[in-house]
Amino acid sequence: MKILVTGGAGFIGGNFIYYLLDQYPSYRVICYDSITYAGNLETLETALKNPFFKFIKGDISNSKQVFDCMECEMPDIVVNFAAESHVDRSIDNPGIFLQTNIIGTHVLLDASLKLGVKRFHQVSTDEVYGDLPLDRKDLFFTEVTPICTSSPYSASKAAADLLTLAYHRTYGLPVSISRCSNNYGPFHFPEKMIPLMIINALNDKPLPVYGKGENIRDWLYVVDHCKAIDMIIHNGRVGEVYNIGGHNERSNIDVVKMIIRELGKDESLIRYVEDRKGHDLRYAIDPAKIKSELGWVPEVSFDEGIKLTIKWYLENRAWWERIISGEYINYYKKMYENR
Repeated sequence: MKILVTGGAGFIGGNFIYYLLDQYPSYRVICYDSITYAGNLETLETALKNPFFKFIKGDISNSKQVFDCMECEMPDIVVNFAAESHVDRSIDNPGIFLQTNIIGTHVLLDASLKLGVKRFHQVSTDEVYGDLPLDRKDLFFTEVTPICTSSPYSASKAAADLLTLAYHRTYGLPVSISRCSNNYGPFHFPEKMIPLMIINALNDKPLPVYGKGENIRDWLYVVDHCKAIDMIIHNGRVGEVYNIGGHNERSNIDVVKMIIRELGKDESLIRYVEDRKGHDLRYAIDPAKIKSELGWVPEVSFDEGIKLTIKWYLENRAWWERIISGEYINYYKKMYENR
């Protein structure tokens, strides 16, 4: 079995590659990644020593690069993690999100169809559903919840999902889609909330919290996400969407305070900053479909997962210190220093 993982040098893609190599030692795993600011070959340092793993540098929106790669490797399964994914960046510069997330997905779908890929899996997000009110804890996103996007990022992911389903209905391409809640865990890029708060707290720097920190997210440990995708690509029904969530809802401010407590820091580090434009209030996933059809349930509680994540950042300082010393610094200043 050959699996092509696009965006495998990123956070979730990198974790998925390690999961595959561990669970299926006879599989050949190919990573295709353009190594943008959020991609990091150091994430794949251990994988690169595995003879069943191969890295190929390339852009998913470049038709020739994609076709040449896939024609050479002839993967059985394509799992598309490659995406621009940070909402704040999509507000600042929407164009790159349309190019990567929509055009890139189209290029991959086209190559998969022409080369007879047995399964194309699109990794999406619960953000395509928009948001839920804070005072209706009885409401959850299901696979039939209407798409109602809030940001250029979520709109680009929704467009990619619809295109994926269209390739199934029109051309018969065997596809599946997963829409997951917020992930956290090892190799998470420092612009995202949990690693940002861990790193800033370790360095006794201010912890920037949007608005009052009341926005709620459903958090899932990244390895649980990897297990869910594994189940979908091997046993999930073709043409279906599966929601992946852990019923681990937390407000942003509660997550920040939990990190502070775990690190033995003081809440005086918290700085409330101007809220994000169009900031979604609450995300909450109903994972009943994937549970009933495939038997998936999350195994890592948030209390356990946040401790594992903090431990990883404490033990892997070199990985993130090199990141925050570069281009990321300029971006961080732009986003938070004047809010």
